[in-house]
Amino acid sequence: MTEKTVIIGSGPAGLTSAIYLSRASLAPVCFEGFIDGGVAGGQLMTTTEIENFPGFPEGIDGPELMSRMRKQAEKFGTRLISEDITGIDLSVRPFVIRGSATSVEAHSVVIATGATAKKLGLPSEPKLWNRGISACAVCDGGLPVFRNQKLVVVGGGDTAMEEAMYLTHFASEVFLVHRRDAFRASKAMQERVLQSPKIRVVWNSVLEDAEGDSSLQGVIVRNVATGERTRLEARGLFYAIGHQPNTGFLKGLVEMDDEGYVVTAPGSTRTSVDGLFAAGDVQDRHFRQAVTAAGSGCMAALECERWLCEKGL
Repeated sequence: MTEKTVIIGSGPAGLTSAIYLSRASLAPVCFEGFIDGGVAGGQLMTTTEIENFPGFPEGIDGPELMSRMRKQAEKFGTRLISEDITGIDLSVRPFVIRGSATSVEAHSVVIATGATAKKLGLPSEPKLWNRGISACAVCDGGLPVFRNQKLVVVGGGDTAMEEAMYLTHFASEVFLVHRRDAFRASKAMQERVLQSPKIRVVWNSVLEDAEGDSSLQGVIVRNVATGERTRLEARGLFYAIGHQPNTGFLKGLVEMDDEGYVVTAPGSTRTSVDGLFAAGDVQDRHFRQAVTAAGSGCMAALECERWLCEKGL
């Protein structure tokens, strides 16, 4: 039997799409992933506390939020398959979606595979990830554990500038570590950072490791010109070195930008392939928030439903 629609991805975008499409009686199939791009449920599965998702004034753990979304999708009839996608054929109608053990035909597809934060590969990174190390200052910087503390941002582009400025609202001091002697960021953003009394730029330096047992206590930086190593006391370390969209299985099949993000029509989730929609971080290189991912998941579901109606499917 050919499915009306298949969703690939089970983060906020994918599960929101699933909720809307299942409530529309379209009985979607959702490949929730297993290994590729992290774990099923997306990046929030490794987030310990979320304070900025609407409806939870007391905050909520990432895994619990995703568990609730998953149950809601299942309640309305979404069929979840815990497999990674190994291939997809968009040259035929219906589309063919191949999982690691299951192959499905579908008239339409919603891509919601998200993006994976780039990491530095520090020795202590696995131990301290989400215990002081984060890839999103806007998501985590306002948490009580980081307030009035010394924090570190790594990067030199506009994102690093924005995150450092954001953290000045909470931190006692922000160290901005950059491997070169000049930023890549726009001049306006550089000026804001360099004029901030709370930001101290650590030029020509790279992180060698982070310290701490159950939580981050400090970082070790090395000056690339002199080789000198310095310990910076800090309770938070924020990576602003980019994300990698999880689109490897789509290479050559749909229009993507130079970084691998799926290109969608302005104000829409429609892609260059008719019947293929993209939602969440897989097509959002700017906001990358759970709530914006969920919103675009809603958009993708509504556009997908209308497309199926237009095609008489």
